[in-house]
Amino acid sequence: MKAVEETGRSVEDALEQALAKLGVGVDDVEVEVLEEGSRGFMGILGGRPARVRVVKKENTLDRAQAFLNDVVAVMGIDVKIEGTRTADGVEIDIEGQNVGGLIGRRGQALDAWQYLTNLVANKGVKEPCRVMLDVAGYRARRRVALENLAKRTAQRVKERRRSITLDPMPAAERRIIHLTLQDDPEVETVSEGREPFRRVTVINTKRDSASQPRPRFRQ
Repeated sequence: MKAVEETGRSVEDALEQALAKLGVGVDDVEVEVLEEGSRGFMGILGGRPARVRVVKKENTLDRAQAFLNDVVAVMGIDVKIEGTRTADGVEIDIEGQNVGGLIGRRGQALDAWQYLTNLVANKGVKEPCRVMLDVAGYRARRRVALENLAKRTAQRVKERRRSITLDPMPAAERRIIHLTLQDDPEVETVSEGREPFRRVTVINTKRDSASQPRPRFRQ
């Protein structure tokens, strides 16, 4: 439901009923007053109710969810799509069976769907709103896995006293490696190479203790 017409004893009353029916706040709609309404003679006879038409504004969350609904319909998978607004933008979670195709190897498909969703949801918008997409809690699990990888790699670097270069990762995943190790005084991290083959190298700082200090990490 994108638009409703409601009547009430006053414009405010009609608007309140319309907002309740749409399930949104006043900032999410455009209001057209069709009838101001009148109380009639002595507030009893000949009064007319106020009438308003309220249209729900199309926003980033609505566009994103509509796009993803079309995607899963084409893929023929049964899922539940839930979106919420946050201080950082919009978060959308997809839950269901057989969602591996939305995730892909190491989340590559998920990153691609997130990129496309952002393009569609923010098309023609003056102030773009970032859309974060997750499927079956993959990103949370991947973050834990990357944090564990960073710690294991740092331990190996300390034991072997030599640098270790990890497999190529997207920028968001490299950042998790950097942040996980930024407070470890015995290692530092640096991203090297060109996209999409940019990698994180974990360096033993004790081995180069006599050299000039370097930043804790370089993205």
